[in-house]
Amino acid sequence: MTEAGRFPKVDDKTVLEEGDVFAPAFDAHGLLPVIVTAAGTGEVLMFAHMNEEALALSIETGEVHFWSRSRKALWRKGETSGNTLRIVEIRIDCDQDVLWVTAELTGAGACCHTGRISCFYRGVPFGSKAGEPLFEVHAERHFDPAAVYGDLSPKRKR
Repeated sequence: MTEAGRFPKVDDKTVLEEGDVFAPAFDAHGLLPVIVTAAGTGEVLMFAHMNEEALALSIETGEVHFWSRSRKALWRKGETSGNTLRIVEIRIDCDQDVLWVTAELTGAGACCHTGRISCFYRGVPFGSKAGEPLFEVHAERHFDPAAVYGDLSPKRKR
């Protein structure tokens, strides 16, 4: 790995898809989409992005780090709330442009800044017309967001 990049770039499709070289394909903005699921249940907890530094720190520390597109800053999940994500496993998809992280929740056992276990706590009804209300799924709050974050503006929610 060079100073310019922490991870190798692989242009050979066969090597990328069938080889054993970890060569994440970051997008034009230097980001990689990341899906996080709960180790115990398999429930999707959240979706976010990592840049090279966030990915390297996640691998090195065993705790999930992300790149905030809104704040344009690196952040460790739980640095404010104490609800960190301890990595159990990291997988990369076939063309190495999406990560799947399986993690254990710490702290209050909530991943979402709203205090819920998952960021995906609302469902969309099938067969409904546009504008039908969402329904709640596992919507119980595990902590009070106002007590943890104070200002819940998008720039302060992690």
